[in-house]
Amino acid sequence: MILVLGVVLAFAFRRPAEKYFDIAKSLDIFATLFKEINAYYVDEVEPQKLIRKGIDGMLESLDPYTDYIPEDEIESFRISTTGQYGGIGALIGIINKKTVVTFPYKDFPAYRSGIKVGDEIISVDGKDVQGKSTSDVSALLKGQPKTEIEIKVRRYGQKDDLTFKIKREKISIDNLAYYGLVESEIGYIRLDDFTSGAANEVSSALIELKQKGAKKIILDLRENPGGLLHEAVNVVSLFIPRGEVVVSTKGKVEEWNKTYTTLNSPVDTQIPMIVLVSEGSASASEIVAGSLQDYDRAVLVGKKTFGKGLVQTTRPLAYNSQLKVTTAKYYVPSGRCIQALDYTHRKDDGTVERVADSLKSEFKTKQGRKVYDGGGLDPDVTVEYEPVGTVTSALISSGWVFEFASRYCAENSNQPDLKSFHLTDNDYEKFMKLIKENKFSYSTSLERNTKLLIETARKEKYYNELEGQLNLLKNKIDAGKSTDMIRFKSEIKQILEEQIAFHYSQNDGQAEVSLPRDKAVLEARRILNDASAYKKILSSN
Repeated sequence: MILVLGVVLAFAFRRPAEKYFDIAKSLDIFATLFKEINAYYVDEVEPQKLIRKGIDGMLESLDPYTDYIPEDEIESFRISTTGQYGGIGALIGIINKKTVVTFPYKDFPAYRSGIKVGDEIISVDGKDVQGKSTSDVSALLKGQPKTEIEIKVRRYGQKDDLTFKIKREKISIDNLAYYGLVESEIGYIRLDDFTSGAANEVSSALIELKQKGAKKIILDLRENPGGLLHEAVNVVSLFIPRGEVVVSTKGKVEEWNKTYTTLNSPVDTQIPMIVLVSEGSASASEIVAGSLQDYDRAVLVGKKTFGKGLVQTTRPLAYNSQLKVTTAKYYVPSGRCIQALDYTHRKDDGTVERVADSLKSEFKTKQGRKVYDGGGLDPDVTVEYEPVGTVTSALISSGWVFEFASRYCAENSNQPDLKSFHLTDNDYEKFMKLIKENKFSYSTSLERNTKLLIETARKEKYYNELEGQLNLLKNKIDAGKSTDMIRFKSEIKQILEEQIAFHYSQNDGQAEVSLPRDKAVLEARRILNDASAYKKILSSN
């Protein structure tokens, strides 16, 4: 059925009789080709693996969102769309070759039992998991609700391993990472996903924040990849009157085209509002941000969004497999589609280009502000960030920031006041000692480019003439790199402080440390505290 669909797409605009002949012909060619390879290829082939590569290659020629989901991956797909599964309620990851708990969800079995961020999992039900992949360990941890599981962990600073007997439960992952007051009258809501229940969570948070005195709201959709379309519609419904268009979908199958309107009574249609967006805000988060922008209901602050204006539908296939296929494009209330990449018109080499500026069209918001299609959402107020130093990125990906946080919290069991928490210079010296003892190393783009320059000079026989200058350049780069831990000290300390706060108190703790110095949040607060500036942004053309 997948092959039929792929060929149908390829010949969609041919005459019906000719199109169906081409479908049958193509399928016949594929089937006979596969039989010949299976029978006569010099080495044994694995039929399922070969077919999977063929399927993946075909779907890759369409767009990145059209996927084949075999039966053994259905459960993972269901979890990603519903946020629900049976297990202990903890994220795990590989940190410095150890399988560690990176996030025990609050109020779920792992958290209640006393498992902490940074605990290394040694065994599950007596099975040694050291050296196993996260997917293998995760499979052992998941299971039917009410079944018991025994987990042995190693915790830094503890002489003996700890054993926990935990009953699995149905786990429902929250869409909200955090909400709270950032000022006495400004509420902040961080929405990370659009799985089932997202709108209800936002609604509850909004009502609670208003009860606590919030008269203005910041809705943070940065790095939110999207999710369920109807949850995006329901989130917009919290802030827009009933009966207003939120989004329209249009595709090849006309009877599937649909216009979604706000159905529920809003919680608040007047509260001043900022929506934070970034390059990682996509799909459902762009529907929410775009709709609120088109109705001049909120000011968008941050960076241009990802630009995913495509809708996927799941279709059943044979043998309990499924196809997630792009069936339509979506259009926000002004009529614009914000899809940034044109997958329909690939270049000869197969690459995809962004929609050219010359092809973008102008649209108008409810109050007449100019907005454009074809490239994500442009924020009303752009916030520029200083790029993170290469050494900082390398430290984060190496796992030593996480490792240091685990050790720090074990050595300082009493949680400090996170609102005023700062690492001392002595603490930073301990971190530098830790990474030095573990031979932390990294390379910079400048370092790699210099190496390439030297190799090119040798290849093109210029090295002898340039040897002095090249060595001088290399030495200067090496000297600069040797001081990176000092030059980027402030930046690295902030990253360490946020990770330590997360170890102590998860998202709540991290928010207490990070939000007071978050540039986008600070800009949002500035705008919300200046009523005339807020109104001017929403009324300017």
